[in-house]
Amino acid sequence: MTKRHLLLLLSVCFGVLIVAQPHPRQELKKNVPFSASNNLAYPGPTQHKPSAPPKGKKPFYLTHFGRHGSRYLNNPRDYDYVLTILRKAERLDKLSPLGKDVLKRIITLDGNARDHIGELTSLGEQQMKDIARRMVENYPEVFEGDATVSARSTIVLRCVFSMENTLHQMLAMNPRLRISHTASYSDMWILSPYDKKLSDRINSVESRTAYDAYCRRRQCWQRVTGQLFSDKDYFDQQVNGERLNYYLFRMAGSVQNTDLRQHLTLYDLYNDDEIYKNWQMENAYWYLGYGHTPLNGGQQPFSLRNTLRSIVSEADSCIALPRPGAQLRFGHETALLPLVCLMELNGFGLSVKDLDQLEKRGWVNYRVFPMAANIQMVFYRRDIDDEDVLVKVMLNENEATLPIKTDVAPYYHWADVRRFFLQKLDSYAEEE
Repeated sequence: MTKRHLLLLLSVCFGVLIVAQPHPRQELKKNVPFSASNNLAYPGPTQHKPSAPPKGKKPFYLTHFGRHGSRYLNNPRDYDYVLTILRKAERLDKLSPLGKDVLKRIITLDGNARDHIGELTSLGEQQMKDIARRMVENYPEVFEGDATVSARSTIVLRCVFSMENTLHQMLAMNPRLRISHTASYSDMWILSPYDKKLSDRINSVESRTAYDAYCRRRQCWQRVTGQLFSDKDYFDQQVNGERLNYYLFRMAGSVQNTDLRQHLTLYDLYNDDEIYKNWQMENAYWYLGYGHTPLNGGQQPFSLRNTLRSIVSEADSCIALPRPGAQLRFGHETALLPLVCLMELNGFGLSVKDLDQLEKRGWVNYRVFPMAANIQMVFYRRDIDDEDVLVKVMLNENEATLPIKTDVAPYYHWADVRRFFLQKLDSYAEEE
């Protein structure tokens, strides 16, 4: 076996290791907070030491797209709906002892978040600092001396403060950094794009039919919400138990992002099977909205086409510089998830009609977009005259795979990655 064939075999093995992860049912039983989907607090990288690059290659440029850190729930209705239902039942003496206890917990959660709806929490601030610290520690060549760091954020405050916490940490580690940062409407088409034509296709008849059927097979709200009420007739006639369960489960997942996470839980209302089924419905929802599903045309990730094209173009420009430094972008899960799908990281370019295939095929949302989720692409070369630039892609600080052959896994030749991205982008025909 030649050295090249051996390296190709190793690259395949690397991809298998990435895909071979626990089944979500077992994973959620062990780590219940993962069921929060996009409300999962950043778990941190499982890979604590970067793979050594090929001999002579050194990191010289890093480009990044990240989600803001942990936040409070971003809509007052997330709290108000449950409070309204339970307070009315309390006035009418229709709550069970458990229902009364849950009401007290919800009041505590609401009081903690009321004046901070959608804001970055203290945990979110720390997540951004920790990610920044690991960037500088793992790739010191990128951030040494008076290196340039360019950062852009959406105009949403939790993203702005995520950017600022990141930059403050970097400056604390190297005060010589030359930093520029902005949060402007002019960047929203890159950081938080919206494509009305694609968005209008999400709720196609075929998509809604498939999702409704999928959810019907997983309904599990009757016991969870019914146990909160002392009068079954009142519950059956006056309470939308399914809707109440939606908001309760959403709040249960969000507690982990707040300072109350060590003192209060709502997950005790659910058994393992109920937690799993509630997460399954959320997983399918996010796939239909942002994945490559044929159920609504298979093109939703192309809403991030301008973002990916900008990343490629800016990388080309930076590679021509002797010391390009780092480019950081701060946005939301609604951009990061379709960007991961568009890039086809770790198999998330999956295209299936059968929603029951999602978990079997590795489409598991919490592995992509927890709070503070991020994509990092780190570029390597020997010197500025080295034309064989390599790139490593990381998802949430773990080395990720692309559907591209490589003889230097987990690294890829930038020429190959660039060609793959641009060919995919050029394949998309925008409608007039």
